[in-house]
Amino acid sequence: MSLARTALELAAAHDSAAAHRLYRELHAHPELSGAEHRTAARVSTALRTEGVVCTEGVGGTGVVGVLSNGPGRTVLVRADMDALPVTENSGLPYASTVDGVMHACGHDAHTAMLVGTAQALARGRRHWNGTVVLVAQPAEETGEGALAMRGDGLHERFPVPDVLLAQHISAGPIGLVAHVAGPVLAASASIDVVVHGRGGHGSRPDTTTDPIVIGAAIVGRLQTIVAREIAPRETAVVTVGRFHAGTAKNIIPATAELGLTVRAASRDLQERILAAVHRIVRAECEAGGATTGPDIRVVKSMPATVNDARVARSVADIHTRMFGSTRIVDPGPAMGSEDFSELALTPDGRAIPYHYWFLPSTPLAVWDVAPGQSPMAKFGNVPSAHSPDFAPDPAVLDHGVAAMTGAVLAELAADPERTRPHRRARRS
Repeated sequence: MSLARTALELAAAHDSAAAHRLYRELHAHPELSGAEHRTAARVSTALRTEGVVCTEGVGGTGVVGVLSNGPGRTVLVRADMDALPVTENSGLPYASTVDGVMHACGHDAHTAMLVGTAQALARGRRHWNGTVVLVAQPAEETGEGALAMRGDGLHERFPVPDVLLAQHISAGPIGLVAHVAGPVLAASASIDVVVHGRGGHGSRPDTTTDPIVIGAAIVGRLQTIVAREIAPRETAVVTVGRFHAGTAKNIIPATAELGLTVRAASRDLQERILAAVHRIVRAECEAGGATTGPDIRVVKSMPATVNDARVARSVADIHTRMFGSTRIVDPGPAMGSEDFSELALTPDGRAIPYHYWFLPSTPLAVWDVAPGQSPMAKFGNVPSAHSPDFAPDPAVLDHGVAAMTGAVLAELAADPERTRPHRRARRS
């Protein structure tokens, strides 16, 4: 029997109804980053039912399951568990029951797929050898979870993987699998800025130093970084997503607070943009007569996600044989960011190859009527991740279990001699 057929048969044997129930339960009871206690308990219970040896509390609320089946390669499968501070507007019958919290990024689906994949592999042990490490990771949205799990001994307390795998649902017509070899997600940094002025009465601006005016100048000038300092062949985004100042219409406040993100296709480009941000913020504060220099603090940083070429070919090949070539697409790199690649570094500095792919999950009924004559036009007109209207087609669960099962089997069967030697890597 071919590997692709085996993967499809194993995936079909998982308890689909149970996976859908788990998904609906997790969606209705979302938990924010670092507080995924209920979710972790449900994952552990489900994995132990399939004979997986589980450890809870890794890196906070993380769960690590080990499914051993004799000698062979070790494959790590990761799913994220946390939700977002978003008020749901999807209208789903299993919508969030937690005020202001929603699984708006599909992590509930990823978690259910992880459990379904574990079940498929556990029930089909006679078809594979080796070890599968199943990681339910907390706090992906804050960029803290992967580092916390690694810092808590992920690769010291559990089998060190030969390869890491992860998948993420996205907007786009359900049934496709999106693979990118090489850079797939951007490096990112989140920055908090405080501008210091001198407050006073709105009728006497001459006696004040208005931090709102300075902050507005900063917002405008920051847009010139990508427009005027970055070469057109390079890809970057600078977004100011928060601007807070003042308490009343007739009071000029003493401070203004800005929150922004920087996304870049490489760490080098990210560092150049960060240097420009610091330069512009300081210069605009000086030009506006700020009473003191600004406070500039990088509060979160995530590295670029760069897929290993060999693993990307291996996984894309098994998916092509499973689903057909017309279902496999290459959308190119995106500007979103992930902390998944933080798991790909061992304590002695060895980089572990990995592959991260997307599963479009927009219901076809929604996709077909979306405005636009091209896929890219339609893509911008359907609810996507982080939207309060994000409502993936639950059928993506079975598709995801099949996709991950096939990827795991392909990597367990990979010829170690063809695997690129681990390289030493540095992470700032």
